[in-house]
Amino acid sequence: MIDIKELKYTKDHEWVSVENDIAIVGITDFAQSELGDIIFVEFPNVDDSFKKNESLGTLEAVKTVADIFCPVSGRILELNTKLEDSPELINSSPYEDGWIVKIRIDNKDELNDLLDLDSYNKII
Repeated sequence: MIDIKELKYTKDHEWVSVENDIAIVGITDFAQSELGDIIFVEFPNVDDSFKKNESLGTLEAVKTVADIFCPVSGRILELNTKLEDSPELINSSPYEDGWIVKIRIDNKDELNDLLDLDSYNKII
């Protein structure tokens, strides 16, 4: 089980779990509650590279569409393909089953720009 105190966060409501040079990325519980029922995830392609803060896909909810921003520069290693058939996993389990992508981090120094839980809570 993921400890949300150990995660890093963006101002755009993504969370990041880091294992060596791999970042697992999802959206926060706050973000999914603001979006409402998520009905579709537009994924990037595996092996696509993104710079920090670039949009790597979108989440479509009943009433809105939101970008998913890349929290660190890197290359997409894996997609959570369970979300293709069950995008609602982001709503029901944002930190476990609802992760979105895994990224090989290009520059670990960019992790220093991310927020800890206390800092993230101050902006929401």
